[in-house]
Parts: sequence; structure tokens; C-alpha cells
Amino acid sequence: MKFGEFMLSKADTKIYSWFVFLMSVCESVFLFVPAEVFMTPPIIANKKRALPTVVAASIGSIVGGAIAYLIGLWVFDTVGIWLVENIANMEKFELARQLFVQHGVWIIVFAAVTPIPYKLLAICAGFMGYPILLFLGVSAIFRTGRFAIVGFLLWRFQEQANAIVKKYFWQLTVAAIVFAGVGALLMFAM
Repeated sequence: MKFGEFMLSKADTKIYSWFVFLMSVCESVFLFVPAEVFMTPPIIANKKRALPTVVAASIGSIVGGAIAYLIGLWVFDTVGIWLVENIANMEKFELARQLFVQHGVWIIVFAAVTPIPYKLLAICAGFMGYPILLFLGVSAIFRTGRFAIVGFLLWRFQEQANAIVKKYFWQLTVAAIVFAGVGALLMFAM
């Protein structure tokens, strides 16, 4: 049995929602595989799994975002200061921090709905001391919206999506990872 078919056979269980939750947490902290990769199998295996899968991915993403934020907050006093002093300078960092504070909501919205890795934004938000409740609130709205759109499209076009995933599982997975990698490169290029 192919791995894609194996994933689809296991995805129709309630326990898979916990897997989606866990992988969404990991995606928001360190994993460079978009949460949609883990959301797809249960929804195309069983339309009734769409809502629980979207909820699991959304909650997992926000929990992971909070963890990544705290990592950024905690490492600033050690690694952060060293990075600022050795790669840039405090004046440039302060300018970047002020821009982040001024335009943070739009930066969060942009990162929440694009392939820019959310984990990098979450760590930066903590690093720069962005208000955590505002960060998590905006993230929750737009990450949930993104997952809801994907979930709805997979639910609506379940049969077509199922056929495509069964045929191109690995190609789609690699494409999603490359897409996230390009997002990371774009973020570092800015």
C-alpha cells in the first residue's frame, strides 16, 4: 500500500484530529510543512471530518504560535542581543521593532494567509516584544480563516481532491514544502 493511501485510510478516524492538532502545533513552532498537508487526508477521506479538522488545525496553530512567541521572547536576552550586536546594530533593531509595532497587525495578517512561515513571524513577534494578546488574536482570526477556506474547498470538491491526492501525494507534499521554503526566503529577503 502506498503511503498516501495509508494516510487516507487512517484519516477517517477521530484520533486523526489530534494528529492534525499536534502537527499544526509543530508547524507553528519548527516544522516547515504547511498544516494543510495534514488537513487534507481526513477531509477527502470523509466530508464529516472537515469541521473537526479545521478546528484542530486552528487551535494547534494558535497554541504553536504562542509557544514560538515565547521562544522569541525568552531567547532575546541571550541569543537575540548577540545576533543584533554581531549582525546589525541596536539602532537598526530598534527601527525594525518600531516598524513591527506600527504595522504589526498587517504583518501578522500577511504571514497568516501566505506561505511565509508563521513560526518565523511568531518568534520575531516575541523577540520584538509585540503585545501577545494582539498577536494571538489577529493570528487566530486569519489562520482560522485560511484553514476554513482550505477545509471548505476540500469539503466541496472532495471527490476531485481525493483523486488528485491519491495520484500525486508526494508531488503535492514536496510542492507544499517548497512553497513554504520560498515564503521563508521572501521573508528573509525583505
